[in-house]
Amino acid sequence: MSYQVFARKYRPRTFDDILGQDHVVTTLRNAIEGERLAHAYLFVGPRGTGKTSTARIFAKALNCSNGPRLDFDPEEETCIEIAEGRSLDVLEIDGASNNGVDQVRELRETVNYAPASGRFKIYYIDEVHMLSTAAFNALLKTLEEPPAHVKFIFATTEPNKILPTIISRCQRFDLRPIPVETIARQLQHIAHAENVTLDESAAWSIARGAEGGMRDAQSMLDQLVAFCGETITEENVQDIFGFTSSETIATLATSIFRRNTAESISLIQTESARGKDLTQLLSDLAGFIRALLISRLNPDSADSEIPADFWEGLGEHAEKLGDDRLLAVLDRLADADTRMRRASNKQLHFEIALIRATQSLDEVRISDVVRALETGGDGGNPPVTHEHEALPRPAPRDQTTPPGESEHPTPPQRTSSRAIKKNRGVENQLESLIEQAPEKRPEPPEPAQSESKPPSSDPEPNTTGETPPAESVAEDVFYDDPLVHDALRIFKGKLKE
Repeated sequence: MSYQVFARKYRPRTFDDILGQDHVVTTLRNAIEGERLAHAYLFVGPRGTGKTSTARIFAKALNCSNGPRLDFDPEEETCIEIAEGRSLDVLEIDGASNNGVDQVRELRETVNYAPASGRFKIYYIDEVHMLSTAAFNALLKTLEEPPAHVKFIFATTEPNKILPTIISRCQRFDLRPIPVETIARQLQHIAHAENVTLDESAAWSIARGAEGGMRDAQSMLDQLVAFCGETITEENVQDIFGFTSSETIATLATSIFRRNTAESISLIQTESARGKDLTQLLSDLAGFIRALLISRLNPDSADSEIPADFWEGLGEHAEKLGDDRLLAVLDRLADADTRMRRASNKQLHFEIALIRATQSLDEVRISDVVRALETGGDGGNPPVTHEHEALPRPAPRDQTTPPGESEHPTPPQRTSSRAIKKNRGVENQLESLIEQAPEKRPEPPEPAQSESKPPSSDPEPNTTGETPPAESVAEDVFYDDPLVHDALRIFKGKLKE
C-alpha cells in the first residue's frame, strides 16, 4: 500500500475526532437529532481548520445506512466512499476550476435526479468564493428552493467575496483557529502512534508555527520524521523551519525587564547571524509578553499559548513591573513590527525597538505623579490626612463690625495632598493666595465722631494699643494657610523671612 501523509492518514472520521470546533459539532449534532436539517450550509474558516473534514463527516451522517444518525460506522462501504471522494451521491466540486456559468447550469440539470443509493444528494463546493458573479446569480434560484433530496455545503476562506444573497440562503458556521495546546496534544498522539519520540517543547514549537492550522502542523511533523527519524527535539524544529526556541524568547524578555540593553542587542545579533527570521522573532516576543499580560489581567483564561514551564524563566523582574509598563513595552514592539515589514534593514529597527522598550520602563508617567501626590510624596506609603487645628484659617473681617467687638473664629480646616490636587495644583493655589492677599488688607477704622464736637485735624491718641500694619496682617493670612503648609510638606520647602 502506498504511503499516506499524516494529514490524510489522521484525518477526522467522526464527529468525536473533530478538534477545536465544538460549537460547530454541537450544532450539527443537534440538527441531526432534532431532524432540523437545512438545505444549505456555509463553512468559513482559515486553512487547515477542518472545513472539508467536517463536511464529509456531516455527509456520512446523512447518507449512512438508516441515516441520518450520529452513531454511523465509518468503516461501512458508503462512509468509505464519501471519505475517499468517490461517492455518486456526494459530489465534491472545486470552485476554483468550476467557476463559470456553464458549470452551474450543468449542476442545475443534475439536481433533479434522485440519489443513487443514499437518502440525499449532497453537493460540496470548496473555495466557493472563486465562483464568478454570473455563476452565483445562476445558482440563486436553485439554492433558495432546491428539491427535498438535495443538500448544498459550501466552504471558503474568504466569505467577504461571496454575494450577500448567497450567504443569506445558507446556515453559516465559522470555524476557529485551533488552539496551540490542542494541536500540540494531537501531535503527541500521532507521534505515539507512529513510534516516534517527540519532545513536548518540539510539539509546542510546531503548534505555534502552524498558526491554528492542524493540517499545517501535521505536514510539518511529517517532514520532521523524514529528516530526524524516530527522535525529534526542539532544536530540529528550529533548524528546519527557522523558529526560535521559547527559552530564547524568555531570555530576551527577561533582559528587557532587567533593563539590560546590551544583552538584548547581543542576543538579537546572535539570532540574526544564525539566519533566523527577525520579523518572526519579534512577533514571538510580542506574543510572549502579550500572553504574560493576559495571564495577569485574566488568570482564569483557558487559552494557554505558552507552556507553564517557561514562565519560571522570567523570574522576579517581571513580577515587579506593573501592567502599564508591560503595555508600554508591547506598544513599542507593535510599532516596530509595522516598520520592519516594510524595511530592508530589519535588524536596525528591531534593535531600536528594544532600546525604546527598555527606556519605557524608566519613564515617569502621569500615573506616577498622581500616585506621588496621593501618597504625599513619601515613596509609596498610603496618603495621610493632616489636621491643622493649631493653624486655623482666619475669617474675613466684616467691614461693618466695630473693631472692639469679638468675632467668631472659623472652625479648623482639614486638607490633604489629594485636596491640593483637586484644586488645580499647588502652584495655582499659591498664585491665587498671593493675588488675593492685597485685597484682604484691612483698613484702619476711622475714629467715631461726636455730633457735639467738630472734627479735629490732629488724630486722637490710641489708648487701646498700636494697630498692626496691613502688610503684617496679609503675611499672617498667607503663612497660616493650610494649603501653604501642605505645599511645604510635599515639596520639602522652607519659608524665608
